[in-house]
Amino acid sequence: MKFPGEAAERIARSLQIQGPATVAELGVRLGMTAAGIRRPLSALADVEFVVATERAPFGPAPAPRRGRPSLVYSLTPTGRGALTDDSELLAIDVLRFLQRTVGDQAVKEFARERAERLVSTLQLDPLSPVESLAVTLTAAGYAATVEEDNGTTVQLCQHHCPVVDAATEFPALCEAETAALSAALGTHVLRLATLAHGDGVCTAVIPVNRTHNRKVSA
Repeated sequence: MKFPGEAAERIARSLQIQGPATVAELGVRLGMTAAGIRRPLSALADVEFVVATERAPFGPAPAPRRGRPSLVYSLTPTGRGALTDDSELLAIDVLRFLQRTVGDQAVKEFARERAERLVSTLQLDPLSPVESLAVTLTAAGYAATVEEDNGTTVQLCQHHCPVVDAATEFPALCEAETAALSAALGTHVLRLATLAHGDGVCTAVIPVNRTHNRKVSA
């Protein structure tokens, strides 16, 4: 499905790669005025490529404030599907062939090997492992950020997934990635939401020890 104009596609790709945003934030990202953002954004909403909510689909709830909050725009599964390229479609065909001719276990083994290969490229700082994980995941195409949670945990948010359509049909890809991240961090990683399941962002809760980190760095 085609996008309703070049500006609309630029906005969609920003939401895909950099995550949900308000009109003001999109303007800063793309160097456009609020008026220049609103029209193509409205066109994206008309074709159900984006959805507007009063808060981002990840992280803690915002503090109460006066006035009406700015709407946050996120890609819908339809919008992400419109951005799918031919290489991912080929990958899905290969996985279907593998499942049909060899079986589900072969898909799981492929997913495990792929996840371990991804994790082997990550560079973790012992003093801030989750933050450094987000930096290297971003370099790998996942547009990852870290959101503070309650002091003992943080949320790792992945705003983009290079294989989201494949993971929608083959959940083993998400499961293997979560297990590999848990092994790399040496702690339990709990998935709360995934793009593959139709959520606005992939989120995972990860325990942290801020007190320990402060003592080590002191």
